[in-house]
Amino acid sequence: MVSNNNIISIRGLDGNIIKMEIYSSLPSVTDLTREYAKNGYPDRYAVFSERQYKSPLTGSKASTREFEYGMFLSIILRPSFFPAQASLLGALSASAMITALEEHTSKNLGLGWVSDIYCEGEKCGSVAIEGKLDDYTAYEYLIVTFAIRLEDKNFPPRITDIISEVFEKDNTSIPVIIAKNVLNKFLGFYTNIKTSNEFMSIYKSRFALIGATARYEDGDKKRNCTIFSVEDDGSIKVDVGGSKIIIRSPSQITMPKRYRVKPKTT
Repeated sequence: MVSNNNIISIRGLDGNIIKMEIYSSLPSVTDLTREYAKNGYPDRYAVFSERQYKSPLTGSKASTREFEYGMFLSIILRPSFFPAQASLLGALSASAMITALEEHTSKNLGLGWVSDIYCEGEKCGSVAIEGKLDDYTAYEYLIVTFAIRLEDKNFPPRITDIISEVFEKDNTSIPVIIAKNVLNKFLGFYTNIKTSNEFMSIYKSRFALIGATARYEDGDKKRNCTIFSVEDDGSIKVDVGGSKIIIRSPSQITMPKRYRVKPKTT
């Protein structure tokens, strides 16, 4: 089930032109973007769909092969930096996504680790990053994928309708508006990736899992742990049986799909 609409050009806040290929439905924006990246499509070429197969990125089961409605966006990057300099790309991407989404809902949004998006304590989106190295240990390409379920309970039509009035003459859908917003926020941070203070400040302030319980991979065993803090380098500190451990790899820990939302203070 593939329905291609058109290709639009977007001038980003950093002044660069982004080409975004728009689909109404697509099994996987990442798969198509990966194919494009391998075939030499340029830096900052993006693929978007309003519907794609359910996936773990949105907290759904991937095996159902059912489509879900949301904002699904992948972008090709051909960076000049080396892999060691890309360690904060997950935090950067998540910070960009949550600041964009906050303009489209009054609900309680929060960040998980590394780049999960929660709404009212339930996972509803995430960012995935993959890349291919060339023979010189630099990136041939990176693909950053943003995915979010746009359910009415989280993104009420009353709010999004007000926003869409501005774009009514272009007949632009809400998911496309959100995708443009995400791209602008992301590229604004990405251009200054070597100076991480701005997006890491956002990341730490939106991190919602302090005190939540996760599952720590301890060799062949899985142990409960409590998330203690998020560090300046994007790692997290957890409490395992009274011992504080720094976690740097997502493979070491299974994060919760839900957490208890703390009441807002006035």
